[in-house]
Amino acid sequence: MNKLNVKIGNIELKNPLICGSGEQFIELIGIEKALKHGAGAVVIKSTNESTAAKVQLHKTDYTVIDSNFKQLPWDQTPPRDASLFNRSGLHPKPFNEWLELAIRADLMAKKYNSYAIASLIPADLDKLIEHAKIIEASGIRVLEVNVGAPHGDEAVKGAIMLEREASHIKEITQKIRDAVNVPLWIKLTGQSSEIPAMVKAAKDAGADAVTLMGRFMGFIPDIETGEPILGTHAAYGGPWALPLTAHQLVKSRKLIGSDFQMIATNGARDGYDMIRFMMAGASAVQMTSAIFTDGYAVIDKTLRQLEKYLEQKNMNTTDLIGLAADRVKTYAEQDSKVDHWRKFTPE
Repeated sequence: MNKLNVKIGNIELKNPLICGSGEQFIELIGIEKALKHGAGAVVIKSTNESTAAKVQLHKTDYTVIDSNFKQLPWDQTPPRDASLFNRSGLHPKPFNEWLELAIRADLMAKKYNSYAIASLIPADLDKLIEHAKIIEASGIRVLEVNVGAPHGDEAVKGAIMLEREASHIKEITQKIRDAVNVPLWIKLTGQSSEIPAMVKAAKDAGADAVTLMGRFMGFIPDIETGEPILGTHAAYGGPWALPLTAHQLVKSRKLIGSDFQMIATNGARDGYDMIRFMMAGASAVQMTSAIFTDGYAVIDKTLRQLEKYLEQKNMNTTDLIGLAADRVKTYAEQDSKVDHWRKFTPE
């Protein structure tokens, strides 16, 4: 067995690095570049039936923000603590053209012992089910349904569905599972107070895995001009989000157990971040923002770092999953630090 192999439901990935859905994967050439650089899977830019969601892509904008909330130029490698701030839309092509691209992408991915993942974002549930059936019939091997797209509240009404309640997640997942047998991943929002409950709802309704969690919406004023950066609210993600995602991974693992696969996203910039996510309970990790800011070479770098770490520790990738999560203690179980707080008291 390869040290990097992981299982997600009934499929096996050659490594746990998944390129998350993004603008790089609108066209076949970008998908192929990610595959050539070694990605275990690539999620194709998401689609649905909404014309407004496609038009929204033409109004996208992106900027890299440093820790002082200043915009950085795209033509330089950003510091590790930089974040991506952007607004976005869905794949610009009609569904039938998107499907043709997705079929070609997954056939190509097979040659690299990898997967090209079809990605749907709901607008109308009946149409979502119809598209899921078409995707399964086409032979595409895995479907991700993103019910947590961060732009949902800002998009034109009816263009993108954003779900925050476990009961809704269960209903949507159950309807998809009743309609298709294709391996199904449900991608969840980070903008909810009941993320572990949503994970359980997706699991109970028949999902093969969940991806968590989507980026947060933010608003950043430019203090020089008094204008909103990018002119509006936008999705915000960066290394600072890793502990937030990891926290929800651990809480979800405690609720659902260790026999259900979770895929982490939002915060991974290198192989060490992948290790952190996996130790928190993820079986694989989606990288998106790092590819935006650092290019496809970040895939090679990340996999080299992961491989080197495993060699040094004499471990396989699967040994990492939940390693730290299963050692978590409650506050009550912590060792006492007598008067530890006094070091912060002024003399």
